[in-house]
This record gives sequence, structure tokens and C-alpha cells, in this order.
Amino acid sequence: MTGKIDWRRQISKLSPYTIKKAILYLRHYGWKEFFVRLGERLEPEEVPYGPWYDAHRADEQTLKAQRRRPPAPGIVFSVIVPVFHPVPEYLEQMVRSVLDQTYPAWELCLANADPGDEKSLDILRSFRDRPEAKGRIRLLELSGNAGISENTNAALTLASGSWLCFLDHDDLLASDALYEAAWAIQKEPDVELVYTDEDKVTQNGAEHFQPHMKPDFNLDLLRSNNYICHLLFVRASLAERVGGFRADFDGAQDYDFIFRCSEQAQRILHIPRIAYHWRTHQASTADNPASKMSAYQAGQKAIEEHLRRSGQEGKVLQTKDFGFYRVKYPVKGEPLVSIIIPNKDQAELLAKCLASLAMTISYPSYEILIVENNSEEAEIFSYYETLSDCAHIRLIRFDGAFNYAAINNFAAREAKGDYLLFLNNDVTAVSSGWLEEMLGVCQRREVGAVGVKLLYPDGTIQHAGIVVGMGGIAGSMFVGMDGAKTGYLHKASLLQDMSAVTAACMMVKRSAFFEVDGFTEKLAVAFNDVDLCLKLGERGYLVVYDPFAVLYHAESKTRGPEDTPQKVRRFQAEIEYMRTRWDRILKKGDPCYNPNLSLKKWNYSLRPAEGGETSCRR
Repeated sequence: MTGKIDWRRQISKLSPYTIKKAILYLRHYGWKEFFVRLGERLEPEEVPYGPWYDAHRADEQTLKAQRRRPPAPGIVFSVIVPVFHPVPEYLEQMVRSVLDQTYPAWELCLANADPGDEKSLDILRSFRDRPEAKGRIRLLELSGNAGISENTNAALTLASGSWLCFLDHDDLLASDALYEAAWAIQKEPDVELVYTDEDKVTQNGAEHFQPHMKPDFNLDLLRSNNYICHLLFVRASLAERVGGFRADFDGAQDYDFIFRCSEQAQRILHIPRIAYHWRTHQASTADNPASKMSAYQAGQKAIEEHLRRSGQEGKVLQTKDFGFYRVKYPVKGEPLVSIIIPNKDQAELLAKCLASLAMTISYPSYEILIVENNSEEAEIFSYYETLSDCAHIRLIRFDGAFNYAAINNFAAREAKGDYLLFLNNDVTAVSSGWLEEMLGVCQRREVGAVGVKLLYPDGTIQHAGIVVGMGGIAGSMFVGMDGAKTGYLHKASLLQDMSAVTAACMMVKRSAFFEVDGFTEKLAVAFNDVDLCLKLGERGYLVVYDPFAVLYHAESKTRGPEDTPQKVRRFQAEIEYMRTRWDRILKKGDPCYNPNLSLKKWNYSLRPAEGGETSCRR
């Protein structure tokens, strides 16, 4: 997002309710963080969502074609809706959004939990008795409100479909929501859990805003936030295996349910289309996250229970951003970490790097391998002499021509640690705990590599994870954004799985590193870290971006610019290798990113239809 904010104009548009909400946020965040987050919310969109949505939603011609040619029969959706004292107009619109579905095989299962709400009951009975409903609207009139989980469980007793999906009583389904799900399920018959993208809609339904463009299933992101949320489809047999909703998690009952389903699902599928519209109003968490503070405590509990079931130790902390969490993974034992630093000349730079490590590392079990590669300046050799008595440091020599991959492979073979931390000599640490933070994540059995948040010396972001396809082959996210900002849906500040992270500061399990034969030495300078991460991903390992380890990076001071004919030819050869080796992911799209987002902008802005960018992977 770019552009200058017209604060006076923005403030003049605020309603009394919005001002009241802003005051609550101010109390929560404090002045400094409040203005940082307010600035992020008010930044103009590079690609305005309203016109984008109108251009990408299914038009009438498409909807008519869907009605004429539905997917093969056999997939029946039970749409589950617990109802409790809704706004009558919203309730009617919700039911109509189901009736308007282009896919015909559905039933609407409603459980009304307020017997005294005659207006809602009249609306629901009227819809149930209409000819066009054809007996597909089922209504259970409860004797009272048992809470959101039990009310939902009551609605589930009405379901007879092979698939369940969940809809709030004041929200809306896109007309092609069930069609898109049926089409995807027919294509991938082993799938058991499906979810879509979503957006928000104003109270009157006239304006769509704040699209949530999601990645494919992302374990660490799910442990950071219930990003799956709406629209969720669950195979009925899976829902039966895991049990229904649990009242102990009311307020985050869907979060708990998603965790239990994802733990047992044979396969999880993401449909990158806006299929659900979350209505905003004063009581809704869509517009007012502070309206249900107990929900965030329930969300914390849901993550804790999930970790226990998964056999994973971890302390779950709530962040300052409502509904977003941090899992802090403890270090088990004291395994040796080998910190590998390639170096040529640059004595002052290396000294600064090593001094920062000495000041910030309290973890006792580590070694530092400085890989000397063709230095020429007397100053560096004098500096090496001063390091000879440092117990943690070993100097090894790689005499060949500069090849980042080969140098690090050589050092990895010389290293003694169970964990390899690849570190550039122009990286500096400024606060303690970063090494333990990385190690705690990397020790998890499913993790192969961990990367960090890197800042330029001016405090702007240099690296917050890498997206494959960005800028052609791969690129870092949020480059140049103020490091105090959290970015699109706080992604710069959330632990999450990425397809790749930079080896400027990357920890890799030694066993996993050698399992994939280390760095590819054909990639002497560029993309060798991306390639390594993708190889780890091929073997089933997760690559994790950890923003809770923050370091500073001067970026490539040692190597200098890529401005000679020889370097340009080498770079082009490395690009060609990546295009050939990883053509599948480059064509299909990065599963940790959304195909509706730009590959030319690194701030999660929408992908425009023009300019060679297309959207909506299918």
C-alpha cells in the first residue's frame, strides 16, 4: 500500500461509532502503536477492492451457465446456521443468499435459540414453507439459548448432506459458493476439508471491503490466527469423527473445530475465490474485534489444546492485535548450533557481526565457523589473529572461486552442530533470545528451516519471508515497509510457513540439510537459499518465517552490485535453472501465497487484471 494519507479528510468521514471504537483501540495500543496501525488502515489501496470485486465476481451469464451445468450429482451440502436474535433484514438476506445458490444440491439447517423472537421465527417459517425451498429448509425451534456451540450442534442434528458448511445468521454466501466447492470436491475426491477466501460487507450490503486472500493450508499461520474462518466446508464423516462443537470454546468454537478437523483430515483444499461476505455492525467481531474479548481467551485455549493433541510443547501468548497469537516453542536440551559465516576481507563488518553475536547470544552450546574465501587485505588477517583464542570460533578456508552454495556446503561438512545457522557477515543482532527463538521452532520434527525478520539499518524491512514467483522467480515480502508496521493482516509479524526464507540468516536441521544434498552449487550466488527451501518442502519439511527473531542486514556489502557482464551472465543462468527446476510451482503459484495477489508488488496488494497478471487459480 502506498500513497499519502489525507488525515483531515479521513477523520471527517468518521461516524460517532467509529470514533468510539478508535478510542477503545487507543486505550489498548497506546498512542505510538495506535497511530502506526491507524496509518496502515487508512493507507489508500493500490488496487481498490470494490472495482476489483465487481470485475472478478461471477456475472449473471456465468451464474446462468452454472445453473444449467452443475457438477456431477452426489455432493449434498448441509448449510448449518445457528440463529439467535438477528437483525430481521440481515436474516432474510442470509436465507436468500442460500436460495440463490447456483448449485442445487443443498439443505439449510437452522436452529433458532430464542423462542421469544417471533419476528425471526416468522421469517424462517415463511422461507421454509415457500415452494422454491422444496422442503430443503429445515428449522429446529429450541427452547432457549444454550450458547453458540450447542446451538450449532442442534442445527447439525438436522443435517443429512455428505458435506457440511457453516454460515452466520447475518452473513452472506456468494451465489456461486456451493458450486465452486462442489466443482473442487469433484476434482479432488479425497479432500475432507475445504475453505475459501472471504471479504467484509457493510451493514447495508452495498460495499465490499477488506478482502482476506488466504494461502493454502498453513499450519503455523493457523496457530497464529484463525485465518481459515469463513467459508468452511467439512466432509460429514470427518465432522462425525472429531465430534461437534465444544461449549468450552464458545467465542472461538470454530477455531477449535477447525484445529480438530485439520488434525485428522486426509486432505485440505483451499479455493482462492471470495465466497463469503462477513457483515460488519457494532456487535460483530468483523467490525469490532474488541466486542468479544472472551473470544480471544477461548482462541488461546484452542491453540493450547491443539498443541497438546499434537504432542507439541509451546506457550501461547496473545499479541496486541486482537485475535492474533504467538506460540513460543521452548528449546529442548542444549544441541550444538553451528553458525556459518562466509567472509572475504571486510574486517570491520565481520567484527561488528561477531560483536553483536557475543552481546546477544546467551545460549551456551554454539560454535562459529568463519569461512575465509580469498581475502586480500592485511587488515582481515590481523583480525583473524585476534580471534584465535576465542573458544566458540573456528576459522576454516575455502580456496575456490566465490560460490556461496559451495562455501556453505563445505562449511556444513566441517560443522559439528545438529543445527546449521547460515549467517551473512553483514548481519547484526541487537537483542537477546533470537537464537533460542529460531532453535525452538527448528527443533519441531516437521520443520526443516527457519528464517527471521531482517531490517535495513534505517529500520525498514528487508525480509519477511519469500514468495516464489514474486518479481519473476522469488522475492522477499514487505521490502521497504516501516519495521514498526505489521502489514497486510499482520503478516509481517506472524509466525507462518513460507515456501522460502533468506539464507542471510537461516537455521536448518543438519539431517534435513544433507537429506536434500545441501545447497545446489550451480546456483553460485542467487536463489540458492530459495532452491534449498523448495527442496526441503519437496521432502515434506516446513519452512517457517519467524518474526520474533529480528536482526539487521546491510545486504550484500561484501559481494557488491551485480553490474559486470560476467555477473549478469551468471545471474541469467541461475534464473534459467530456477525456471527449469521449479517450473511447476512457478506455473501453479506459491501455495503459501494467494493467486489473487500481485507478483509485482511485495505488500500483498491485489493482482490487477491488466498488465499480464491473472487471478483466481483453479
